[in-house]
Amino acid sequence: MHPNALLELCAELVDSLLLFDKPADALVSDFFRAHKALGQRERHTLAETAYAVLRKRPLLQHLAQSGRGPMARRLAILAWAGNEAFLRGALKEEELQWLKQVEKVDRSKLPEKLRHNLPDWLVDPLRQRLGDEQFWQLADAVNESAPLDLRVNLLKAKREDVQAALKAKGFESAPTPYSPWGLRLDGKPALQKLDVFTSGQVEVQDEGSQLLSLLTEAKRGEMVVDFCAGAGGKTLALGASMRNTGRLYAFDVSGHRLDKLKPRLARSGLSNVYPVQISNERDDRIKRLAGKIDRVLVDAPCSGLGTLRRNPDLKWRQTPQGVQELHDKQLAILNSASRLLKPGGRLVYATCSLLDAENEAVAREFADAHPDFTLLPAQDVLVHAQVETGQAAELSEGGFLRLWPHRHRSDGFFAAVWERNK
Repeated sequence: MHPNALLELCAELVDSLLLFDKPADALVSDFFRAHKALGQRERHTLAETAYAVLRKRPLLQHLAQSGRGPMARRLAILAWAGNEAFLRGALKEEELQWLKQVEKVDRSKLPEKLRHNLPDWLVDPLRQRLGDEQFWQLADAVNESAPLDLRVNLLKAKREDVQAALKAKGFESAPTPYSPWGLRLDGKPALQKLDVFTSGQVEVQDEGSQLLSLLTEAKRGEMVVDFCAGAGGKTLALGASMRNTGRLYAFDVSGHRLDKLKPRLARSGLSNVYPVQISNERDDRIKRLAGKIDRVLVDAPCSGLGTLRRNPDLKWRQTPQGVQELHDKQLAILNSASRLLKPGGRLVYATCSLLDAENEAVAREFADAHPDFTLLPAQDVLVHAQVETGQAAELSEGGFLRLWPHRHRSDGFFAAVWERNK
């Protein structure tokens, strides 16, 4: 493809993303479906450039003011994530001169909001929580792209064997530092056609998400519920922990999301999973299981702000009002899910949010209203689940699991673990 044609496509994609009327990943998928002739490298350049615009939108819009031509084209030039020489082949002489000028700007001297690239309403709570130094570390971390984490399906393979199989195909990986099931690869390699993937030996799953399944500690022969299963990444991890025995219910209000679980389930070799579409958290099918379940994982609907490395559009699409509505919904779901547990059963509440409002505040409100549940310190649970004592301490804050992109190189996750009193 001619360099200018690819740059124009980039500008078109950036334009559609900046409307913020749909999740960025869905818009990128739609765009690629409409442009089937694009090769792997072109798709990579398009997606990474567009995501770079979303990550640093305030900075790039500020720098773009000095240029000429359509704004989306200027943004795509500034955020270009493909081959440099290829880009230069697409630029007019005046654009090349402008780019040279922009490259001389000392970004460290710019106002704070052009350096952290976060909305004002998000800055204050994060700064209060982390202090100045760590706030800037977090801002830098969430403006980078994430590595690719895989979870090895221990029903089908050992971690070191999968690592060797990936290496044989030219993909270098390293064991995840905390999860005993994970492998981490840099960049965004396409693995879907590899044997380890098609045979169900691995699934794409962030290390933080793996640790939520680890905290649940689902055992052989138990009755377990993944309350907000979505596309089922944690469901599959729980099923493998149960060694494909017992019964594992995957609840979700979205049939569309549960449909995405089916091919993954087929690859995984699990036969103990029962996907169930529910109408809401008070569905009759939930009531019928009340008091019968050993373990419930509630990975609640949340702002997703812990996943900004992967979903940078969320910081521009979320609002403080939206977070408050989520807080109320999270509490309602948690209250409903807690009724499923038998005495001695375990409840895990989790989000992929960075905000106290969706995390500690929900956990505290639930605990105040449920004296029949006892908080289990996350650190102790992780040690019991075979995480080294020092590492378990690194992952815990105030009795909860707390993962931060700048500290742990995972997405931002929170989890609280309770046991129903016997």
